[in-house]
Formats: sequence, C-alpha cells, structure tokens
Amino acid sequence: MSDKARQIAALLSPTVAALGLDLLGVEYLPAPGGGVLRLYIDVPAAEAEMRAVGIDDCEAVSREVSAVLDVEDPISGHYTLEVSSPGLDRPLFDAAQFARFAGQAAKVALKLPQDGRRRLQGTILRVAGEAVVFALDGGECTVALDNIDKARLVPDWAALGLAPAQDKSGRDRRPGKQRKAAAAAAVDPTNKPAASAPSDAE
Repeated sequence: MSDKARQIAALLSPTVAALGLDLLGVEYLPAPGGGVLRLYIDVPAAEAEMRAVGIDDCEAVSREVSAVLDVEDPISGHYTLEVSSPGLDRPLFDAAQFARFAGQAAKVALKLPQDGRRRLQGTILRVAGEAVVFALDGGECTVALDNIDKARLVPDWAALGLAPAQDKSGRDRRPGKQRKAAAAAAVDPTNKPAASAPSDAE
C-alpha cells in the first residue's frame, strides 16, 4: 500500500472492526477530476468457514466509513468510495495475509525492479521477517514487503471446478475426456476438409 493508503487504513480499521469485519487493505487511486478509494473487507479468519462478506456488509461499511471520512477529510478533492469483498483472486497487503496463504500462488508487482523484473508469479513459501519468500523458477526468491506494490492470489480454477484440468501438454486430463477426444478424431479418418460455401465472387 502507498503511504496515503496506509494512513487511511489505520483511520478506518476501528470502524470496520466495530462492524465485526476485517479491513484487509486500502487502494487509493488518484486521478484528475476524481480518484477512487477502494476498501477490501472480509469476515475474520475464524468465521471464514461459516459465512462470507455480502452486499449488506459492504453497504454497512460504506455508510459508516463515509461518516468518518467526512469528519476526518483525509483526501482533498472529489473521489469515489468503493467497498469490496476480496474475491477468489484476493489482494494481499501485509505479512499476516501472505503467511495465511502460504502454499498458494500469487502474482506480484514490484515498486523497484528485482533481478531485472518488475512482476513475478510464484508460490508463497513463507514470511521471513519483513520479506516474503516465493518459489520461483525452480528456486527461492525473497522480496521485501516494502518493495511489493500490489499482490494478488492466483486461483487454481481447475481445483475449484471452474476450468478444465490440463496436463503439461495442455490436454484435458479429466477422466474419460482424452478418450472422447481420440474417438472424435477417429470419426473421419480421411481428414478431408469440409466443403466450403460458394463465395460471393463466383
């Protein structure tokens, strides 16, 4: 998070906590004519198995933090307030969140280049002090938390049942799928192209 986002997160966290929710982090995106202040909220980790953030939660947080923002006025000029649940590709903002999702893949954008790259995608291995260690390119890559601009989990869509599982060659590895594909290819052993419709030029 930027310094401004951290300042706003510290200001609003008690208000969100009073509603029984966690403020995961804040994104402030300034722009000419009006920026965007985006808050990501979630239920406490202990309650994650029982419920998820709903529209009512987002509306309640929006209403309460708007009152705080009106009084404290941390942002000059016009901006739009957005309150959102983290989603499957949840953003990661601090060491505790990286530690919670150790073993999962994450996509990271860096503030300053490291080893010639500004972006990386690897598995979160562990948090080591003020840094996060990723499995990357067959080895380990340690990134200082202060150098992480943005980070998001990369959902395993196949494990979630939202995308076909694939083997290393890109083929569908679900049971029976490869046999069906092979049978379909054997229907026309001549492999002749289908007749095309006459063109307008004929």
